[in-house]
Amino acid sequence: MTPPYIAVIFSSQRRVDDDGYAAMAERMVALAAAQPGFLGIESARGADGFGITVSYWRDEDAVRAWKRDVDHLDAQRRGREHWYARYAVRIARVERAYGLDSDAPLPPTERP
Repeated sequence: MTPPYIAVIFSSQRRVDDDGYAAMAERMVALAAAQPGFLGIESARGADGFGITVSYWRDEDAVRAWKRDVDHLDAQRRGREHWYARYAVRIARVERAYGLDSDAPLPPTERP
């Protein structure tokens, strides 16, 4: 992904009773991936039920369209009613990004 792009950061604490959560989460990832402007997703959850999911979007219009998706609205409602003890959503514009991919070949100037 080449900046700028939008990151939607969703942090949550799941309840102990999360019947149906895994299937819904898988469905939402597949549905989001099919949306115009979707760039990718990263997610992690600890044994204590706390998790963070970051989805990446081309622009704010794509984020707003995803927020209004009928199936996503249903998942949001079910999350509030059944799956989450608490959650927070943060939306940020990514201006710069860099990292390391140890599996990628080194450029010629960085080879030993």
